[in-house]
Amino acid sequence: MEKIKIVADDKIPFLKGVFEEYAEVVYLPGAKTTAADVRDADALITRTRTRCCKGLLENSRVKCVATATIGYDHINTDDMAALGIPWSNAPGCNAASVAQYITSVLVSFPGSRAGETLGVIGVGHVGKLVAAAGKALGMRVLLNDPPRAEAEGETGFVSLDRIREEADFVTLHVPLEREGKYPTFKMLGKSFFEGMKKSAVFINSSRGEAVENNELKEALKNGCLKDIVLDVWENEPDIDRELMTLARFATPHIAGYSTDGKANGTSMSVQRVARALGLAALENWRPAQVPAALVSQDILLDEKQPEPDQIRKAVLHTYNVSDDDWKLKSFPEQFEKLRGNYFIRREFPAYSIRGGSAGARQVLADLGFILDGGK
Repeated sequence: MEKIKIVADDKIPFLKGVFEEYAEVVYLPGAKTTAADVRDADALITRTRTRCCKGLLENSRVKCVATATIGYDHINTDDMAALGIPWSNAPGCNAASVAQYITSVLVSFPGSRAGETLGVIGVGHVGKLVAAAGKALGMRVLLNDPPRAEAEGETGFVSLDRIREEADFVTLHVPLEREGKYPTFKMLGKSFFEGMKKSAVFINSSRGEAVENNELKEALKNGCLKDIVLDVWENEPDIDRELMTLARFATPHIAGYSTDGKANGTSMSVQRVARALGLAALENWRPAQVPAALVSQDILLDEKQPEPDQIRKAVLHTYNVSDDDWKLKSFPEQFEKLRGNYFIRREFPAYSIRGGSAGARQVLADLGFILDGGK
C-alpha cells in the first residue's frame, strides 16, 4: 500500500512529528510550494502564503487542504469546488490573540479608555472578543456587521456612518470578500476617513486590502484623524514604507500570532486532515504542552497606583505592541522573518494577577486574567 504523503508549510508550529508515524511529511516554505511539490500529496496544510488554486492543485491527488489560519482569501474556493477538493480554515483559532493585540493598542495610548467609544466593524469570532475587551475597559462599544444584522435583526448594530462620526477608536475585523452582497474589498475609503473625528484612531488587523490605503494615508496627513495602527498591509511583504512610518504602531501581520492561537490553528488543521485521511488516532489531537511565556506569568500590582496604570501594567506585561512596532520599523525588509520567527506570546489566561485594587482586578478578570492563582 502506497504511504500517505502530506505537504505542509514549514512555519506551522507544533506540527513536526505529528503525522510522521502515519505518513511521509514534506515541509516547505509556504510561498515556494509548487504544483510539482503537491502532485503526489494526499493533503496540504498551509498558511496564508500558499495560493491554493487550480494552478497549484490541478492534476494532483490532494484529497484535502487545511489552512491553519482564520483567514482563507489565499484559497480560491471556486477552484477548489471545481476540483472537488474539500478545504477548511481555522475560524476563531486566534480570536483571543487579536483581542489581546487590540487591548495592548488601546492601553498604549495615554489616559483611560473608560467612557470613550470603540467602533468595531465586523463582529465575528474576533470582533466579539474585541468588543468584550472594550467593554471590560469601560468603553462604549458600537457594532457594525451588515450580514449579522440581516440575519439577526438590526438591534445591537449600527451603521458605518454612526461609527465614523462617534468612535474614538475604530477597529476593523472583516474577512476579505471581493464579491457578493457584502464585499469588503476597499470597503473603507476617502469619505469614511475624512468624516472621522480628528481625535480618532483607526486600527486594521484584518486585511490590508479592505482599506483604500492611499486615501487613509492622505487623510492622516491632512489631519482628518489622529493616528493609525496597522498590522496588515497590501502587497505583503513589500509593504508601503511611508504608510508604515506614519502609523503610530506598525506591526508585521502578527496580531493573531499568540502561541495559544497558533496551537489552536494547528490543532484544527491536524484534526481536519486526520478525518479526511482516516487517521483516527489524530482526530482529537492537540499539542501536549504550550511553552511557558518568556516573562513571569505572575503579575504583582500596587493598589495605590491609579487603576488605569495597574491595568496598563498587566496588559503590557503580557504583550507590548511597541516592541513589534520597533522591530518592523527598524527592519521592514525582514517582514517575513519577523513573522516566521515570532516569539512565544501567551494570552491573558496564562497570567495570574496578585494584588491591585478591586476595580483594576475586576477589569483584568473580565479581560481573561486569572486572579491570585484562581481565587
